[in-house]
Amino acid sequence: MKIDFQRALSAPPGAHEVILVRHGACDPPAPDGLIGGRSDPGLNERGRAEAAAAGERLRREPVAAVFASQLRRTTETAAPIAAAFELRPAVLDDLGEIYLGEWEGHGIHDRGSRGDPELARVLAEQRWDLVPGVEDIDGFGARVRRGVETVADAAGDGTVAVAVTHSAVIAEFLRQITGSEPFAFFHNTNGSLTRVIRLPDRRWILACFNDTEHVHAHRAAAGAGAAGDGGVSG
Repeated sequence: MKIDFQRALSAPPGAHEVILVRHGACDPPAPDGLIGGRSDPGLNERGRAEAAAAGERLRREPVAAVFASQLRRTTETAAPIAAAFELRPAVLDDLGEIYLGEWEGHGIHDRGSRGDPELARVLAEQRWDLVPGVEDIDGFGARVRRGVETVADAAGDGTVAVAVTHSAVIAEFLRQITGSEPFAFFHNTNGSLTRVIRLPDRRWILACFNDTEHVHAHRAAAGAGAAGDGGVSG
């Protein structure tokens, strides 16, 4: 059998392709703004622009279904993507961000800005289980896998399914399918696209990680427009 190692990567017949989209940027959550114990901020202005850019980028794709987690930052990001295909986003709780226990409402952004030593240890050791009251790690991994498998089931030959989700979810799923270190893929960008393909034998491959071409193009265009209008970009 001849094998062409320079052939472009594409989903073979019988495979299911999923595009994982990280939600757009949002402001840090307020401690009194928890929904069901979880931080649930909506998108800020930058995040709405990132969502719009993702929607425009995905117009090129044969999208058959769009999913989002139960949290506002994903449903708001999913809205322009789904609208481009006259679809309604389906809410899938399994795509929700890891529950950070006592850190909810005082999470990663706040602790990072303060140089918090507890966060530094979590990142250095790549262990969410160091966070007091965090979601069961095995349970988190199981629901992430279940969620992405559910999304994949909605795609078929010649189509893709989109899952708008969260940084830790993307990192955990890629850890599972690549055998990487736990946090190897944790730093994915707001509005970025990550492509994964489920082969007919149900093995997964990573086709593309953290594609941000559309985000940078949108920012560049917005900056040029602001400059042309006499505004200030930053």
